[in-house]
Amino acid sequence: MTEAILNEQELIKRNIAQLLSQLTNIYQNTRSERKEIATQFPPENEEFSLLEEIELLTVNLRGYASQIAATGDIVNKEQVISQLQAMRVFSITQIGKFYFNNNGKYEQMKDYIRTLDYLRLLLLEYLQSV
Repeated sequence: MTEAILNEQELIKRNIAQLLSQLTNIYQNTRSERKEIATQFPPENEEFSLLEEIELLTVNLRGYASQIAATGDIVNKEQVISQLQAMRVFSITQIGKFYFNNNGKYEQMKDYIRTLDYLRLLLLEYLQSV
């Protein structure tokens, strides 16, 4: 690999670690919104509530990001790449409805969702380059 590619991979890896930290801060700032969301958006004929969908997404993405930040690699890379490609954050029905149908409301939670999707894209870019 060329030095430029290695430098780019290292930069992406640093950005992933930085996003992990940002996600923690953003999530803490959503506390009051999460309380309101829990009552305003109960599960409707869905397996999981909106907050549960966001939590599932968070657990998956943070897990992958933590592995990369710690080791620079990930177990079952090809499988993870396929999962990340198929994981369309805004295509998850409840997340898409919430995000696009609540103009001017829940901006901190929307920021959190955007940051999660950005993390997904960075993970995908990193894994496809190593």
